[in-house]
Amino acid sequence: MNLKSGRNKFMYVITIAVLLIVFIVIFFQIPYSKTKSVFHRLMKTKISEITSEHGSITEEDMKHLPAPVQRYFRYCGYIGLPKMTYMKATFKNVDFYMIKGGKKSKLKIDYTQYNFIKKPERFALIDSSMYGIPFEGFDSYQKGIGSMKGVLAKLITLFDQRGEAMDKACLVTFLSECLIVPSAALQDYITWEEIDDTHAKAVITCYGLSAEGIFTFNEKGEMLSFRTKDRTSTDMDGTQREAEWSAILSDYRLVNGLRCPNVLQAVWHYPEGDFLYFDGNNVKIEYNRK
Repeated sequence: MNLKSGRNKFMYVITIAVLLIVFIVIFFQIPYSKTKSVFHRLMKTKISEITSEHGSITEEDMKHLPAPVQRYFRYCGYIGLPKMTYMKATFKNVDFYMIKGGKKSKLKIDYTQYNFIKKPERFALIDSSMYGIPFEGFDSYQKGIGSMKGVLAKLITLFDQRGEAMDKACLVTFLSECLIVPSAALQDYITWEEIDDTHAKAVITCYGLSAEGIFTFNEKGEMLSFRTKDRTSTDMDGTQREAEWSAILSDYRLVNGLRCPNVLQAVWHYPEGDFLYFDGNNVKIEYNRK
C-alpha cells in the first residue's frame, strides 16, 4: 500500500512537472508580451499627439550651424527634405554585450527606436533571448525622465534603472543622434559651436539639465563619431562608473536619395580599454511628417 502510494505520488509530481514545462514552452512561443505591448501602445499614442511640421529644410535654416555640420547636411542630401516630426530606426541581429559582476555576455538583439523632435524624447525596444528564454529591454526618455528596464521570460524584471544620472545619459544619447534626424539638430534646445573644419561642439538643454559632446566629421561631410563625458556607465547589477562614451557611424550608403550610415556602434572608453557594446549594421531609418 505504501509502495503504491509512493508510486502514485511520484507520477503526480512528474505529471505536474511535465505540464509546467509544456506551459512554459507555450508561453515563450506566444508573441504577446507586456513589455512589447506597452512600447507599441505608447508609440501609437505619441505619434497620434504630434502636431504638423510645415516646410522643408533650407539653407537659411542651417546658416547658424558650424561649417562641418552644414557640409554634413549637404552631403547627406537633407537640403529640401521635408521637416520631420519623428524618426524610426530598426536594427536586426545586432551584437550586444552586457556586463554583470565584471563578466561580459553577448546577445543577438533586434532593436527598434523612435526619436521625437518637438521635445527631446527617445524610446527603444530590445527583443532577444538568453539561453532560449525571452529577454526584452525598454529604454525610455520622456518629459526629462530617463529609464532603462530589462525583463526576462516576459515577467521577471532583471533591472530597472532610473535617477538623475540616467536622465542625463538619455538626454546626451538623444543629442548624439540629432544629426541622423536632422530636424532635431535645428531645434532651439541644441546650441552649436564650431571647433575646426572637422569638429563641432553641441550642447542640449531641456528640463533643467544640460549635456554636451563633440561631433567629428571627415572632409567629405560624413559624421564619423560623437564623444561625450556626460554619460555614466551602468552595469546590469546597478554598478556605476564614470567613463567617456562614443557613438560611431560608418559605411554611408545612398538610400532613397539620402546618404545614411549603415553601421552604428556604441563604445565605452574605460581606463582599461575600449568596450564596444552595441555593434549594428543594415540599419533602416524612416522619417515621418504629420
